Amino acid sequence: MHIDEFKESFHAVTDDRQSAKVTYCLFEVLFGSLCAVIAGAKGWFDIREYILGYHEWFKRNGMFIQGIPADDTIARIISRMKPEPFHACFINWMSAVHSLTDGQIVAIDGKILRGSYNRDARASTIHMISAYASSNKLVLGQLKTEEKSNEITAIPELIKLLDIKGTLVTIDAMACQTEIAKTIVDQDADYLLAVKNNQGKLRQAVEAAFTTQRAATPERINAEQSHGRVEVRQAHVLSGEMLEGNFSRWKGLKSLVMVENFRYQQGKATLEYRYYISSKLLSAEQAASAVREHWGIESMHWVLDVTMAEDACQIYKEHGAENLSCLRHIGLNMLRSEPTKLSIVGKQKRCMMNTSMLEAVLSDGLSEMGKK
Repeated sequence: MHIDEFKESFHAVTDDRQSAKVTYCLFEVLFGSLCAVIAGAKGWFDIREYILGYHEWFKRNGMFIQGIPADDTIARIISRMKPEPFHACFINWMSAVHSLTDGQIVAIDGKILRGSYNRDARASTIHMISAYASSNKLVLGQLKTEEKSNEITAIPELIKLLDIKGTLVTIDAMACQTEIAKTIVDQDADYLLAVKNNQGKLRQAVEAAFTTQRAATPERINAEQSHGRVEVRQAHVLSGEMLEGNFSRWKGLKSLVMVENFRYQQGKATLEYRYYISSKLLSAEQAASAVREHWGIESMHWVLDVTMAEDACQIYKEHGAENLSCLRHIGLNMLRSEPTKLSIVGKQKRCMMNTSMLEAVLSDGLSEMGKK
């Protein structure tokens, strides 16, 4: 990806500062921050140090000609940037470089930015909703909600921003809501929603439909063993017509799914049943695969915390936490799409040590992303 292409993709991110007082343009600070985050920067000081270390490279690319801003200046510029157009540019950019295929899993889940508690205003931590293409391990977009309970209102807003036609959208039980199901179907996609006690009558009806399957001995099981743990899973699928009662409010409901999950670890055995509803006619294999792929978004959250130290980040003023979160998602997408057989940490270290790897992540990585 060339710098001019990045600038074109994010041109709608506007600068509200008074032009007469601007020394460092918004784009160069935003792009420099992204490069630093790709190389492992955790905060404003790290961002400034990275730009300082490769000042000559940035100058050759027409940036920071007037010098390098202080870390406080970088913090003010990024924190005061309006997040809504930034998120919109990110979503539009991902739609342009990555096409979703029919049947592809799009997992949606929320994550709290634990260090974002506003000490000054005593405001709650920020909660972000992300959409994730599981097979390609790419974040498609994100939106902010102040409270975890507001996922119910934020998820439809995010869905409407995405081009998800033909995909299977998987979401956990909190978002098992009729309005969310309708929004997904209206976007020409299908849903696979976890059903728990927040939908009591639906949960009871789905459980009742699988009474025979729970009593039967499974003909075939999928077993996994690792780190002293044995897990056995078995998926069952029934037609939505097997539900007793009126559940017509669930638009397009066609399949009921039950996943038996047996786990044996450290001498303790547990058996759990998980239930789902879907607007797609699924086979047992498809249902099991979709449920398994949904957990890819949890893996992505783990990478953000462990590799990019998101939970440890104490930035909270104005829009700093939200905008830095978006930069992490952009950076993680680029790092994962770059084809070198290295871990995320390994790629970050190479970007920190030399700009040739950074250029590869910025350019070659996005070329590969467009091919997926």
